[in-house]
Amino acid sequence: MPKIVFMPHETICPEGKVVEVESGVSVCDAALKNGIHIEHACEKSCACTTCHVHVREGFESLEEADELEEDYLDKAWGVDPDSRLSCQALVASEDLVVEIPKYTINMVSENH
Repeated sequence: MPKIVFMPHETICPEGKVVEVESGVSVCDAALKNGIHIEHACEKSCACTTCHVHVREGFESLEEADELEEDYLDKAWGVDPDSRLSCQALVASEDLVVEIPKYTINMVSENH
């Protein structure tokens, strides 16, 4: 079963965390299921950028982002070539290393 290594994040996951996840599960769902409260203001419908992450290892194992996700990533804070919306990035068979950015452009936290 693939693993996701969530790198330490100052407020969301200070110690970092390693979780096992089944293939086909989104990075966002894996985080939420394991107590990592990543923002997801649009309820994971690919309509915002609050769940933006950097996939530091294993990026090539993910399916390519579709045009809608790419359009939203253009609006995200701190985008780089390894950026994905975690609600759209489905785990394949390889392990991933994920970094949650320090900021989002969300003006209001909905405290999910």
